Amino acid sequence: MQMKLTAAVTVGMLMASTGLVSADAMADLEAAAKAEGMLTTIALPHSWCGYGDVIAGFKAKYPEIQVNELNPDAGSADEVEAVKANKDNKGPQAPDVVDVGLAYGPSMKDEGLLMPYKVSTWDDIPDSIKDPEGHWYGDYYGVMSFIVNKDLVANAPGDWSDLLKPEYAGQVALAGDPRASNQAILGVLAAGLSTGAASGEAAGKAGLDYFAEMNKAGNFVPVIGKAGTIAQGATPIVVAWDYNALAWSDELAGNPPVEVVVPKSGVLAGVYVQGISAYAPHPNAAKLWMEYLYSDEGQNLWLKGYCHPARFNAMSAAGKLDADAMAKLPPAAAYEAAYFPTLDEVNANKAAVTGGWDAVVGANVQ
Repeated sequence: MQMKLTAAVTVGMLMASTGLVSADAMADLEAAAKAEGMLTTIALPHSWCGYGDVIAGFKAKYPEIQVNELNPDAGSADEVEAVKANKDNKGPQAPDVVDVGLAYGPSMKDEGLLMPYKVSTWDDIPDSIKDPEGHWYGDYYGVMSFIVNKDLVANAPGDWSDLLKPEYAGQVALAGDPRASNQAILGVLAAGLSTGAASGEAAGKAGLDYFAEMNKAGNFVPVIGKAGTIAQGATPIVVAWDYNALAWSDELAGNPPVEVVVPKSGVLAGVYVQGISAYAPHPNAAKLWMEYLYSDEGQNLWLKGYCHPARFNAMSAAGKLDADAMAKLPPAAAYEAAYFPTLDEVNANKAAVTGGWDAVVGANVQ
């Protein structure tokens, strides 16, 4: 076993430097991963981007590897802290892999929390959303949207400005804590963009002012929104990624009926990235997981979960995208105005939002 693991580590180093994986190298990696026998993930709700099917697909392909799922509802900041807290722990509470917001990839690399690894389909991932050395790489993206409980909301809001109207008193929530959740942090950025503010710190501050106004008006609900809170009526309108909103719509199955709205302005696209913990107890299983996620099968499962996978353009050109999954996505026109912020803009917004939420908005989201 030791020889096989050593060989796999050498193979992993080769793949990290070249991005090319031979059949023999993949066989060695699979054997080493099976010998480890476990993969520990964190913060992967099954309804998020089709992760339920993704995890099931990995289990079916590699039944010898147990998938240990930690804290499915955690945010990106929680993932970072879990890696830090378990540096010296090789037990089941130590994450092998992370799926975090774009801003967290570089900061985790800077802190030495990620190991480099380039998947065999590396060249298909756009350069703008990956670390040249392979410490982190984009996995999928979506746009910020509103999901609306039609039983409780007579007129669905069409834009961010609508959410400030008196008719939405006590109805609007974010899908996370804006001090820790990437989804919520970028929800604030999107709101700021809708005011005309420049992406980055300016839009972050404008977004904080926007939510302060909403909170003062009594429209903001300091509850983390998800399918259950929508159904219960606690959060009739939730600002969330389109893929989450569409998955929740499927989950609710008309009870209550919901509508997913891509706002007319402040259409923000958000990229999430993958990385392997530098302290991963099961590094070979982690690399095999990445190979699966970035394979045609894995990418199409994300597409089925209403996400645009990182290899979308390359797979489209090669005719490898699942046509049925494509047909279920919102019309392409809804994405035409989408703005992809740069990494510097994402980082500047994150600093503004996480640092200013308590003082400017003052709502304890939980």
